[in-house]
Amino acid sequence: MYRKILLTTDGSTVSSKTACAGVALAAQLQAEVLVLYVAPEYQYPIYVEIVPPSYPSEDEYRAAMLRTGAEHTREVMDACQQQGLRCHSMTAFAEHTAQKIVEVAEQQHCDLIFMGSHGRSGWGQLLLGSVTNKVLSHTRLPVLVHRLIQEPAPR
Repeated sequence: MYRKILLTTDGSTVSSKTACAGVALAAQLQAEVLVLYVAPEYQYPIYVEIVPPSYPSEDEYRAAMLRTGAEHTREVMDACQQQGLRCHSMTAFAEHTAQKIVEVAEQQHCDLIFMGSHGRSGWGQLLLGSVTNKVLSHTRLPVLVHRLIQEPAPR
């Protein structure tokens, strides 16, 4: 059915729980997993005329975000390895997270995008499910939205 599943994480408890549910699905299907963390693009400090010496350079920022991405995807990668699944992780940089998720899924030949929903409705859904909603509206790939019924306890 699905051979390669894209799981996304932002490092939050909610996204980690969702990604681990995606690992369980991948294990049932014996599918390969790509775990994606999307970091914001580097922002030059446009609010000052002189860049403060403590402000990170673009290279320092990218290195820090790559480390952050590795940390955020580690739990999901460990879960994949425990299940004996073929998996790899990736950190991508973009201003528009949803567009980058769709782009990576297409470039990496994923069959399915597995994302989370907080299970909220009304205004909460508009504010907190915006990335998932944008992915749904910008891709032709199947998207499985995993709904968390109960908010997980903070780590």
